[in-house]
Amino acid sequence: MILIPPSEAVLLLVLLANFAVLGASRLTFTIRATAFQGLLLGLLPLILHRPWTHAGLILAGGTLLIKAVVLPGVLMWAMREVAVRREVEPSLGPLGSVLAGVLALGLSLAIAGRLPALDPGLPPFLVATSFTTLMSGMLVLTTRRKAMAQVVGYLLLENGVYLFGMILAGRVPLLVEVGVLLDLLVGVFIMGLVLFHMNRELESLDSSRLSELYDG
Repeated sequence: MILIPPSEAVLLLVLLANFAVLGASRLTFTIRATAFQGLLLGLLPLILHRPWTHAGLILAGGTLLIKAVVLPGVLMWAMREVAVRREVEPSLGPLGSVLAGVLALGLSLAIAGRLPALDPGLPPFLVATSFTTLMSGMLVLTTRRKAMAQVVGYLLLENGVYLFGMILAGRVPLLVEVGVLLDLLVGVFIMGLVLFHMNRELESLDSSRLSELYDG
């Protein structure tokens, strides 16, 4: 029986969450998948860096609170306010998005294989997972027309940055990591306000209609 190390299992689930977002059409499902990914990212520092320190526990707790609870809650609230449930006419369909994600994974593995070896104790799949998550976020940002779905893409993009930061988690001061999380929190709150006002002015969240906003 082959046992997968906990860190590798978490990274595998992170990848599955990426593909779940890429292949989904219901926005509520994509938000829940992103929240699940945020939960995994909050657990990852506790798995990778032992013995636990106060800084590590604060980082893990902050990540869980912001990525798995607060941000998904903000997006769910925004969806209730604007009454949007499903992505409409994405430029790349679910199957095409998943295939693009597979290509992103292959490219990430190729890039990671050319980089220097990671520190002992870090899973070798960490870099490839972070690059795949980054590219998955870019795919969602560029192929979805609904602004709400693009916010989910932004969250995936930031999750990829966070994963890559795990490589240097033992060296980067806690203040920097917390600052990144706070920037993300503020950014999504601002996006929520933009979505609300966009829906009120245009009665739509189709980002292609932003060209209609001009001074008369």
